[in-house]
Amino acid sequence: MLILTAILAYLLGSVPFGLVITRALGLGDLRQIGSGNIGATNVLRTGHKGAALATLVCDVGKGAAAVLLARLLISEDAAWVAGFAAFLGHCYPLYLGFKGGKGVATFLGTVLALAWPVGLAVCGTWLVVAAVSRISSLAALVAAALAPLYAWYAGLSWFALALVAMAALIFLRHRANIERLLSGQEPRIGKKP
Repeated sequence: MLILTAILAYLLGSVPFGLVITRALGLGDLRQIGSGNIGATNVLRTGHKGAALATLVCDVGKGAAAVLLARLLISEDAAWVAGFAAFLGHCYPLYLGFKGGKGVATFLGTVLALAWPVGLAVCGTWLVVAAVSRISSLAALVAAALAPLYAWYAGLSWFALALVAMAALIFLRHRANIERLLSGQEPRIGKKP
C-alpha cells in the first residue's frame, strides 16, 4: 500500500500546474520565459499575477492533498510517504522528462499538512524574508534551512530529519540561484532574470 501511495502521490506531484495554467491562458511555454522554471515565481514573470497565484495555490495544494488523502484513506505513515513523493514529483516530474521545479511551494504544502504549526512558521519565514529582500530564492532557502529547526523546537525530531532531506534537495535545486545570490545578480520578485 505504501508503494502504491508513493506512486500515486509522485504522479500528482508531477503535474506541472505552472505550465498548464500559462498554456491555458495563452501565455506561451513557461519553459521559454524568464528562468524557464515551472513554478509560481517564474509564472509571475509573465506579468499575469492571477496565473502566478493560481500556480502557487495548485503547487501548495498538490503537496497538501497528497498528505491529507493518504492520511485519511490509509495511515499517518502513508501521509509521510505521500508528502515526500509529491515533493519529488514536482522536482522531477515524469511528464516533463524529470525536469521540474524547485519544489518550494509543494514543500510548503507538504509541511503544512504534516505539521501545520511548523508549516506556518516556514510560510511566515518565507513571507518575511521575501518582503524584506524581494528575492524569492533567498526566502525559499532561508525558510527551507530553518524548517528542520522549527520541527526540532516543536519536539518533532523525526520530522526535523525528514525536513533536512527535503531542504537539502531544495538547496540542490537552487544551485544557480545561490551562485547569482553570491554574485549579487539574483533578480527580485517580478523581474526578469
